[in-house]
Amino acid sequence: MAMSRNEITQKLVDVMALTMPENAIDLNNLREDMSLVGDLGLSSVGVLYNVIAIEEFFNIRFDDVGFADLKTVGEVINYIEQKVNV
Repeated sequence: MAMSRNEITQKLVDVMALTMPENAIDLNNLREDMSLVGDLGLSSVGVLYNVIAIEEFFNIRFDDVGFADLKTVGEVINYIEQKVNV
């Protein structure tokens, strides 16, 4: 069953809430134009944790793109949307 963009975004917020430090940005204010590294402050380890969690949660693989190639929250949502709605 296809997921809407809003559903993907909410599930992404849920995943990131599990993987990000408690003192990180308020994920309720997550915007698609936010930079993963600059705005969210993800380190390389944080990015790795998020990749693993996203792959598991959405049952997808980042096999045709490196997660480092995705710079913003919107790009991650676009990628997930493309993979889950095949």
